[in-house]
Amino acid sequence: MKRQIALVGAALLLLALVVAGLLSARSSTTQKQGGPPKPTPGPSLSDARARLAGAPAPLAALHAQSSRLLGGGDAAFAARLKALRGYPVVVNKWGSWCGPCRAEFPTFQRASARYGKRIAFLGVDGEDHAPAARRFLRQFPVTYPSYVDSDLAIARRLKAVQAFPSTVFYDSKGEMAYVKQGSYADDRALAADIRRYAR
Repeated sequence: MKRQIALVGAALLLLALVVAGLLSARSSTTQKQGGPPKPTPGPSLSDARARLAGAPAPLAALHAQSSRLLGGGDAAFAARLKALRGYPVVVNKWGSWCGPCRAEFPTFQRASARYGKRIAFLGVDGEDHAPAARRFLRQFPVTYPSYVDSDLAIARRLKAVQAFPSTVFYDSKGEMAYVKQGSYADDRALAADIRRYAR
């Protein structure tokens, strides 16, 4: 009798170990397959600049300031928007501390290289520390500058104070056309809004 109980106990223990192993393997596979995909890095800055050679002067001036952090606050940003009249403008508000900003930044790397001969791109770096922001831009170089926005004055102009990231579209007349709060999931989603609003 004791022997039968021991055999049943051993069989149950073996069964429990097999089930636990199967569940663990399934969970590991699900995490590998179902987790969020890592963003594909955008083009190198030299490749992007080569694609943008011959851009009109106001857009070429942006490309000459690739990945730079610019001061001057809201006044400087407003002056830049005015100088870009005649071109649609896409403004991306980001922060180096913001996980969703990091996830979507390669999308802006690719979009600015693809559309930068006819559309102006600008960044707004909100509530950030300059050293961290510079490291971020070395990791994710873009073909346009970003304005430092420590006090969120530019974000207020953009009607995008709360959400990080946010993307704001201006038409070629300088009118705000759309404010997207939150990140873009992929290149297609951003491209669709560029076609819709950046005219």
